Amino acid sequence: MRFHVMTLFPDMVMGGLDTSIIGRAMKQGKLEIEAVNIRDYTRDKHMKVDDYPYGGGAGMVMQAEPVYLCYKALEEQIVSKNGKKPRVLYMTPQGKVFHQRMAEELAEEEDLVFLCGHYEGIDERVLEMIVTDYVSIGDYVLTGGELPAMVMIDAIARLVDGVLNNDESAKYESFADGRLEYPQYTRPEEFMGRKVPAVLLSGNHKKIEEWREQESMKRTMERRPDLLI
Repeated sequence: MRFHVMTLFPDMVMGGLDTSIIGRAMKQGKLEIEAVNIRDYTRDKHMKVDDYPYGGGAGMVMQAEPVYLCYKALEEQIVSKNGKKPRVLYMTPQGKVFHQRMAEELAEEEDLVFLCGHYEGIDERVLEMIVTDYVSIGDYVLTGGELPAMVMIDAIARLVDGVLNNDESAKYESFADGRLEYPQYTRPEEFMGRKVPAVLLSGNHKKIEEWREQESMKRTMERRPDLLI
């Protein structure tokens, strides 16, 4: 699977993703992630990509042309590989809130393009021309789209075959079945007077599975009852 991030801060994106599980998967060739600098596509000699908003107001707005030219270069590259235009996800608090089911759906794509805005946003005209999905990671405002893009890439990439050491892991995590994951324990058996539940030491896999189901439901009811509606 290939991820393409259109950004003003490529080092921030690659520095955050080129580590741990995602970094290892990239090195093993199971994922491709590239951060493309939108500034490389401006015609301005000072590498300027923003300007004052029409109608006045605070802040600056990213210009349409550098974003459009950056996307067209990516589109040409992607179409030459798989024969179809990619989905373009614009990171915005105005978008549909990202969730696990969306991650599963997006993990079926061969290529995904993430568009990261800054300042007061991006000229609406280019968004209308290239964006297919408007996505938010929550009801709050960040300084740019890079962190949301990195969050989404991490969530999506771990669903790609071979990215996790144990592909079964993704099946039993929080939200995988609409509930929160059960508690986890490891050695030692006792820590500061707190013991591992005896059922997990029993070796009885049926009872362990039943306990995990019960704890998953209990935790969901306590912490996220909205998931059970």
